[in-house]
Amino acid sequence: MQGLARLVFTPGEPAGIGPDLAVRLAQHDYPASITAVADPSLLTARARLLGLPLRIIHADSKPPQAQRAGTLCVLPETLAAAAEAGHLNPANARYVLNTLDTATDLCRNGHADALVTGPVNKAVINDAGIAFDGHTGYLAKRCGSGEPVMMLATEGLRVALATVHISLAEVPGALTRDGLHHCITTLHNALQQRFGIVNPHILVAGLNPHAGENGYLGREEIETIEPVLKQLREKGLQLTGPLPADTLFTPDKLQSCDAVLAMFHDQGLPVIKHLGFGKTVNVSLGLPIIRTSVDHGTALDLAGKAQVNTGSLMAALDCATMLVHNSRATHAGA
Repeated sequence: MQGLARLVFTPGEPAGIGPDLAVRLAQHDYPASITAVADPSLLTARARLLGLPLRIIHADSKPPQAQRAGTLCVLPETLAAAAEAGHLNPANARYVLNTLDTATDLCRNGHADALVTGPVNKAVINDAGIAFDGHTGYLAKRCGSGEPVMMLATEGLRVALATVHISLAEVPGALTRDGLHHCITTLHNALQQRFGIVNPHILVAGLNPHAGENGYLGREEIETIEPVLKQLREKGLQLTGPLPADTLFTPDKLQSCDAVLAMFHDQGLPVIKHLGFGKTVNVSLGLPIIRTSVDHGTALDLAGKAQVNTGSLMAALDCATMLVHNSRATHAGA
């Protein structure tokens, strides 16, 4: 079992489908050690609601071993208030963050190899008086690292984002040469070190329609994007762009690339979610830990019901396991 990947899973919002995902995960064998950080009573109650068997094993009771059907290894974190499926309660906002803190620290101190996160509800955390803009930024602060890069991946396509959760009106001002340089180099390095791609080829989207059409439809391509690409190409990075986003995602272009960099959230994510929704993984690049996540929200209306699809969770677990083994191979060959 020396090569076993040790994954830690945070189910996220207790009123959502995260606990359902944990319970459904427990119904299967999986070739990695998985520890859920959660309140055992929450998982037991949700299993009862779903009519599924669940035997909880305390995380400290035995050494890491592969996930076995019918059981789930749990590191207890106590809810502040009883959680009801489908009904948000700000009293449990700190519980959600406590699970993230514990899981992140397990990865940072070497007791886990990767973090897999379930969906959280940003609004209820902010309603509790805690400033929270999402998993990625929170984890970066917890790890004391620089600005991470958000990438979604599915079979046949990886899309990273130069800007994330800001309004469309803010995007042009947020695109700076320094920021774009950081984003591209972070993506390039992660493709090499985490994904094992020796010389990654990245397609870079323009911001404006037709990539600005030589400045007639906007000058961000000329003044911001192109100078950064030129500078990085001179350092050996394989970059193509800026390309018009409306033709960038065609099969002939994608077959020759390893990742796409989109300039804003809804430029890149609708394409990848159309291609692989339910099988797409959110990967945080630039963190000192490996972190993957499901590509969907808390789905409060489905919590405690039979319709929950575990496809994205399994994809996130598979991706995390692959990244662990790739990172080990990279370090072994260094």
